[in-house]
Amino acid sequence: MASDQDFLKAAFHDPLAVANYTDSPRMAFPGFVDMQRMATLLLAERVNTSGRVLVVGAGGGLELKVFAEAQPTWTFDGVDPSPAMLQLAKQTLGPLVSRVSLHEGKVDVAPNGPFDAATCILTMQFADLDERRQMLSAVRGRLQPNAPFVVIHLSFPQANGARSLWLSRYAAYVTSSGVDPEKASQARDAIVSHLTILDPEQDESLLRESGFSDVSLFYVGFAFRGWVSYA
Repeated sequence: MASDQDFLKAAFHDPLAVANYTDSPRMAFPGFVDMQRMATLLLAERVNTSGRVLVVGAGGGLELKVFAEAQPTWTFDGVDPSPAMLQLAKQTLGPLVSRVSLHEGKVDVAPNGPFDAATCILTMQFADLDERRQMLSAVRGRLQPNAPFVVIHLSFPQANGARSLWLSRYAAYVTSSGVDPEKASQARDAIVSHLTILDPEQDESLLRESGFSDVSLFYVGFAFRGWVSYA
């Protein structure tokens, strides 16, 4: 039987899993489509018509496509460590890829900018605490002053049994969306073993420590939270 680590890696490297990725977030992420629309609106508050946006964790191309369709004069740089996911992003984007530069690796391979905005959606939980600090610092250093940064990931209370409760709720939600209960259980085990999930207050504190200001919670979807802040 595959380990939970193998299960987690397969989500981004196994060809069949990657091919089915575009359906997965909608099943596991409450309000996925509306969240993307909200993120677009928050970026558009401060990004002008010639805006350049950095997308961290761009594999699959889902948010890139939403942003590019909504703002036909913006350009984008997307980074992701998975070649298979970047290939999927190209397929997802279709002709929109002409306004997107894709870079294999983590945020340190991104151009220096300066960018007019940045996003990191469903990615930060894959980084441990030290790497998360490095990621936030790298994003902050590539942004124009006052540029918006939208970040969304797993984030829920951790103390007094809350962590176990929220992980069970996550698995229950995924199952209710039509995922096989065994696969939902595997996903829960992989999250427990290999993802770094923080208390929401700690997530906000890390943003401030990294130099972001006006940190505001704009999205809560069961076990996920999203913030907008500014460089």
